[in-house]
Amino acid sequence: MATSTLKLTANDQVEVNNYHHDGNEDGGCSMSIAIPGQKLMDINSDVISGHGTYEHKDGIYSSLAGYVKLEENKEQPGKTMVSVQTTRHKHLVPVLGGLVTSRVTQATPRFCKVDIIAVEKSIFEIPFRGLLRKEDVRATEKDKVEIHKCFRPGDIVLCRVISVGDSQSYILSTAENELGVIVAYSEAGAAMLPISWREMQCPRNLAVEFRKVAKPTADYIDQIKELLHKIVIK
Repeated sequence: MATSTLKLTANDQVEVNNYHHDGNEDGGCSMSIAIPGQKLMDINSDVISGHGTYEHKDGIYSSLAGYVKLEENKEQPGKTMVSVQTTRHKHLVPVLGGLVTSRVTQATPRFCKVDIIAVEKSIFEIPFRGLLRKEDVRATEKDKVEIHKCFRPGDIVLCRVISVGDSQSYILSTAENELGVIVAYSEAGAAMLPISWREMQCPRNLAVEFRKVAKPTADYIDQIKELLHKIVIK
């Protein structure tokens, strides 16, 4: 059975083709991630709606969170069926108001770009894009926030999802005492230790670096110990 990755036209609402899942339970075909209500493609005579999708006006939309699959329709040769398949994982996508674990990929004076790599104990095979804006770093003195003193590329940060942005990106916040950097490495390459809510120290050379340090609860730390180990050694 022929399969292929979903390709979107320039008129479609979102670009799911930025994410690929290589090697899955259905024989290793390449797939793309979709979320409920997302437009997958325009309706045309060569494509029919399958499991996990529905037609609305001039488009085919996803009704599930899962992987988009295109395959030849056996009952109607020459036509392609688009479907959305879920996985056995409890959490496939971040949810509004939920906590996520992310890795900083880029820091600018106005925001950080992050890869959302996990929810609770579940690590995503394909990370989601996230954006942490300067005004969402902390709850007070927002105008005094300096991104480079809060986060650096490679930091593992505990965030809360506060909005869904464009192109499958999520707007995140660390404006709570429990949220912020939970794992960071010094310029010397050592895992740093928190010494205050805004500083971490390298155990090798005792150098101090600025961070927006998280103060997660003991229960949450116990819950994600195994997750952090997997993330750090990945």
